Amino acid sequence: MYSVQFGHPPNTTPNTTPNTTRQATMHLINKDNTALLLVDIQERFRSNIWQFPSLVSVSTKMLKAAKILGIPVIVTEQNPRALGATVNELNITDNPHVYSKMKFSACIPEVKALLEKLKINSVVLFGIESHVCVLQTALELRTLNYDVHVLADAVSSIHKFEIDIALNRMRQSGVHVTSSESIIFQFLGTAQQETFKEISTLVKEFKEATATNRLVVGNNRL
Repeated sequence: MYSVQFGHPPNTTPNTTPNTTRQATMHLINKDNTALLLVDIQERFRSNIWQFPSLVSVSTKMLKAAKILGIPVIVTEQNPRALGATVNELNITDNPHVYSKMKFSACIPEVKALLEKLKINSVVLFGIESHVCVLQTALELRTLNYDVHVLADAVSSIHKFEIDIALNRMRQSGVHVTSSESIIFQFLGTAQQETFKEISTLVKEFKEATATNRLVVGNNRL
């Protein structure tokens, strides 16, 4: 009766001790141990992905924020020989962390090694497609004990309905679904940061695009 009522056998205390330091710091995102992971925003997808211009706009904002805040950005490209490189609007020419892949998940050996080398605890995900490469990346990162944040205003798919299904699946696995502006201000933490003015200017630059982003406007994704 005791075990049925309270959910564990007599004389047994549930183990609530975190397995790793990475688990203990979940939910408390810190720019100093965070990486952005831009997944497969490539030329061949341009005409097929739902609200592709909004996706590119938010991704541009995130790349600019990362540069201001000194946050590393990792970029993956799915089979670039067939699907093209990352779109030109996203300037990654000076980024040393661009990796091609055939696996759907972006957790390829090079990316996993880089995350370990940089001592990353939290990963902010955005890109395409939400229900394939983004989803599988998020799930694999969770199995590796990373704190994962996915940007609802910067993930998309060819078929619109797949987005909500993917985001719900990620939530079920402990992924935090948030927005680009929210995560940027979480990185700051305080208006006393020396980069606050630059970030405020950046947010204002994208104010109209944020207000009209149809990836989230009219949807209940956050």
